[in-house]
Amino acid sequence: MNLSIDVHQKNEEVSVILAGEIDAFTAPNLREELLPLADKKNTTMMINLKDVSYLDSTGLGVFVGIFKKLKENGGELRLMELSDRLKRLFEITGLGNIMNISAN
Repeated sequence: MNLSIDVHQKNEEVSVILAGEIDAFTAPNLREELLPLADKKNTTMMINLKDVSYLDSTGLGVFVGIFKKLKENGGELRLMELSDRLKRLFEITGLGNIMNISAN
C-alpha cells in the first residue's frame, strides 16, 4: 500500500493528513515532503494519523527527525488521532513521553 500525504499550510500552522502505510518504502517521501516545512521558525505541525494502518521504525525515525527540527526552530509537533496500536508503539519506544500525542 502507498502513503497519501495531504498538506495544508496557513502561516505558521501546518496541517497534515496521512493515510496508508509508513514503512521503509514510503518514509523517504514523507521525510522529503515534511522536513522542509519544519525548517521555518515557530511552526506548529499537526499530523493526523487516523488512517495510518502501519508504522515501522523507519517511519518513527521520520517523526523523530521532524520533531527535532521543529523544536530547534521554536516549533511544535502534534500527532493526532492515533489508533491504540500506533499509540502503544510510541509509548513502547519512549517517544510518547517527549512528543505531543493524542488518541483523539
